[in-house]
Amino acid sequence: MKLLLITISLISIIATSCTSVKEKTKEIINKSGETVGKVATEFIEGAAEGVEETLKCELVLSEDLQHKGLSPGKYSIVNDSIDGKDNQLTIYLIFENDFNASLTAKSYDKNGLETGRRKLKIEAKSGEAKYIDFIFDRRMSIDSKSKITIE
Repeated sequence: MKLLLITISLISIIATSCTSVKEKTKEIINKSGETVGKVATEFIEGAAEGVEETLKCELVLSEDLQHKGLSPGKYSIVNDSIDGKDNQLTIYLIFENDFNASLTAKSYDKNGLETGRRKLKIEAKSGEAKYIDFIFDRRMSIDSKSKITIE
């Protein structure tokens, strides 16, 4: 009987130990997984920012427009043609003063050659801000590392 009691006690201790080891192992794996996930996310975000910065276009607002109270916000270059070319510049413009004139956007490739030009009549009141779409010819594409001027 004593032997049976000792055997059952040992089995209970071993089973409890195994469960405890399993739980600790699971906890360590979960913590490691969290850490790896955070590091991977930070790496991917950093890589994406690096690629975006490398391929980013330069946007230049003329000094004349800046003196007239215009300032650029965020901008994007998207596809507006059926040919799959990025030919639309959307820019968020902030107007400190009343504005009633034409804006001309020009696109230059990485070698400085003009690739497109678009002129728009713009009206805005002091304190307004709005998105402006410059849709270039469907045959052109605003490539990475392009320069875009707004005059």
